[in-house]
Amino acid sequence: MTAPIRTYGTYRFIDPRFSNAEHRNGAWMLDIEPAVRARAKKVLARVRQSRSTYITVAHTLEVARDLVWFMDRFPLRPTDTRSAEVLDEAYHRHIELEQQVGQIIAGTAPLPTAPPTIAKKPREYQLQALQLVKTRGRILLGDDVGLGKTFTSLLTTTLDGALPAVVVPPTHLPPRWMTELEDAFPTLTVELAAKTTPGAHIFEGRLADVTIVPYSKLAGWSGALAPHIRTVIFDEAQELRHGIGTEKGAAAAGLAEDATYVIGATATPVYNYGSEIWNIADILSPGELGTRDEFLREWGGYTMSNGRSTVRDPHALGSYMRESGFLLARTRTEVGRELPKTIKHTMSVETDQGILDKVKTDIRALAELILAADTDRQDRFQAGGKIDWMLRHATGVAKARYVAEFCKLLLESEQKIVIWAWHRDVYDILMTALAAYNPRLYTGTETPKHKAAAEAAFTAPYLDPNDPDVTQQQLDQQCRVLIMSLRSGAGVDGLQKVASVGVFAELDWSPQVHEQAIGRLRRDGMDIDSPPVAYFLVTDDGSDPALMEVLGIKRQQAETLMSKDGQLFNNSTDDPARARRLARQVLGLPTEPENDP
Repeated sequence: MTAPIRTYGTYRFIDPRFSNAEHRNGAWMLDIEPAVRARAKKVLARVRQSRSTYITVAHTLEVARDLVWFMDRFPLRPTDTRSAEVLDEAYHRHIELEQQVGQIIAGTAPLPTAPPTIAKKPREYQLQALQLVKTRGRILLGDDVGLGKTFTSLLTTTLDGALPAVVVPPTHLPPRWMTELEDAFPTLTVELAAKTTPGAHIFEGRLADVTIVPYSKLAGWSGALAPHIRTVIFDEAQELRHGIGTEKGAAAAGLAEDATYVIGATATPVYNYGSEIWNIADILSPGELGTRDEFLREWGGYTMSNGRSTVRDPHALGSYMRESGFLLARTRTEVGRELPKTIKHTMSVETDQGILDKVKTDIRALAELILAADTDRQDRFQAGGKIDWMLRHATGVAKARYVAEFCKLLLESEQKIVIWAWHRDVYDILMTALAAYNPRLYTGTETPKHKAAAEAAFTAPYLDPNDPDVTQQQLDQQCRVLIMSLRSGAGVDGLQKVASVGVFAELDWSPQVHEQAIGRLRRDGMDIDSPPVAYFLVTDDGSDPALMEVLGIKRQQAETLMSKDGQLFNNSTDDPARARRLARQVLGLPTEPENDP
């Protein structure tokens, strides 16, 4: 008689209907003998390191695979038949999915054929993305800026059972999606959400093939759309980086929960620190990276006082997401559509020192309050917000006139330029100083209609003053300068056809905001013989020194996560420590280590 197999405990699947909200896909509860429990915690890196006799870990296909692997060495008994069935099914599904994803990424899987109803021919790398979506269901599409993520995402609508679909773009981008649908998918019916709440036909399930709902209207539409939608496309998915704790994030999660296909499209998912990727993944594909606590145990670096966290090894996390097929991020070099690299210049400009001296006097008390050990957390938070706004505003205003003079020099040789800034007072100074060039504004204040008009005026063909057929009146009305808000231009296309030079009059706390801005000039349709040039105009005083320091830290988090080799890209938010940095800057104190409280 064969001796019974030695077992070391039991395992049980906890149905998601009876588990807490954190375990939305269910969980595994392991009751293991003490001598083996420590080994289990090492193999299952996501589990909490506690003294409990039970080990609990959120259910994913990968966790099931690891659990079977662990039980090959230390067999466990299922507490019920259902638990054994769930484990076996998840184990084999993970093996199957791993093989399929591996073939797609390696380029050995057969590519789907685009249906004849599409009026534009997909490129091979776009069909590869379509095959990955078909296989996996939910992905983060992180292709480089300008590689056609809009068209690639819409290819999903050609899959069986993919309609009706919803596209969720930033407020200023619905026209781009409408144009793409009209040009490339002429057989699909389209509805654009015009009001903050849907009409009766949405509740009744009478939807167009594609419904476009900007993030600003999503909260009012999500509940009515969710029961009927099969595909969800989140454009500029970094909009979801604050997670389901926000109204926008909760609405997005509700919309995507029961969809068959979900795509988050963005070249810059991480704006600040690496933990933002968990918030995005939790909405696109719940459980993809475990629960938040599990994610932080497995991948986290240090956590700030406001709950934001770094990722200990961004490159390792990025590689893991690629191998699982969740992240698909191709560079222009990889797909054979390389463009000239951006030429970046950081240049010091003069400032109106009186403006900076005055604001330093005004905020000195705030700076001392922030650095005081006995300051209440809420008081420190409020003081931080004030010092951030006041010093950044003063810095922008203090250098605005000198930025304008620099731009005038550029316009002696450049036909058109783009300027990025942040504060309304800075816009006003630039508009007045550059009035001779008929500047237009594209900021968060303008309506979509006004933004479209500004974009149209700027992208109109350049009028040569030496052309005898061009009148002086036409020259006087010609827009040669577009002034954009740092955070309002993501996804805008067409500027690259008329301009190759951009100027940062002010800096953002996130380096990815700068990359998104530069991406408006470095994309298909640009003059490849004229590489884009970006000028960062900074001062040696005010907020710029602190900003430039933290930008380097955040680049390490964002770019090494998205790059295959773990190196910073060479294509040339709130920061929790910004208030302390600015406070020390005001008081003339040396920079403190990044991980200080």
